[in-house]
Amino acid sequence: MTFDSVRGRASAGWVSRTPSIVDRLRTADSGRVPFSVEFSPPRDAAAEARLWRAVREFERMGPAFVSMTYGAGGSTRDRTVRVTGQLAEETTLLPVAHLTAVGHSVDELRSLVGAYADRGIRNILVLRGDPPGDPLGEWQKHPHGVEYADELVRLIRNLGDFHVGVASFPEGHHRSPDLDHDTKFLVNKLRAGAEYSITQMFFDVEHYLRLRDRVAACDPEQGVKPIIPEIMPITSLRSVRKMVELSGSVLPAELEARLADAAGDGPDENRAAVRAVGIEVATRMGERLIAEGAPGLHFITLNFARATSEVLANLGLAATRV
Repeated sequence: MTFDSVRGRASAGWVSRTPSIVDRLRTADSGRVPFSVEFSPPRDAAAEARLWRAVREFERMGPAFVSMTYGAGGSTRDRTVRVTGQLAEETTLLPVAHLTAVGHSVDELRSLVGAYADRGIRNILVLRGDPPGDPLGEWQKHPHGVEYADELVRLIRNLGDFHVGVASFPEGHHRSPDLDHDTKFLVNKLRAGAEYSITQMFFDVEHYLRLRDRVAACDPEQGVKPIIPEIMPITSLRSVRKMVELSGSVLPAELEARLADAAGDGPDENRAAVRAVGIEVATRMGERLIAEGAPGLHFITLNFARATSEVLANLGLAATRV
């Protein structure tokens, strides 16, 4: 028995025709590097209305796919599954569901994968996940769960016809003792059956290029799999400092100085000036990544369309649909 690719309903004789992320990257319009965007599950009705405004804006621009993050420890689980299902059923977008191991038993993980399949979602991005409350705190395995992301990759692949991606870390995961150790963990996830990876946000393109080199050197076979760089157009110095602190990534000193100068010394930062710097930096990063052969560009949107759409326009990537 297989699943109806449109509605995810079990039906005899069907083979899933849901495209994979690798399919979408390969079939992108000639001469136009594909882009994708990341959404976050809304926490209330007002935030959900804002999310759907952004969804409709991006739908007109033709992203290769969109991803929906997953709350730490499953804190937004039900809303995440519902909204991701709506993206699959009510839009022309190809959704990727994030799924984290933290706080879940194997049975719960299987149930969640089934819930996504029931909504027609066959693309899943696997993450080990951060502890709820303190993302940089000690990671503890659920007593009936999995320890590492490669185990979750295998679990999902064994459940059926799913396309699985994983996270990668250009500056190394904050729990890895060194970059070589981090690279081996990424390669293990790819060997387990992951078809691609999406990086954590970064602000120095050299980190992405060195990550790509490390994976290819560690395992040439896995090194050909797409590593999709993630970009966040900065619109607030306060916000990006917080995100960097929680993620373990680094805001380069030169960029932070530029942003601080733009923000000014008043009690409220000059958001317009910070935003202008952020759009410029994201555009320059995109240009360099495209020139270096990145398979696509993935944007953190924070459920707003304007900043990312400006960067896409600067890069000539937003082909508006009628």
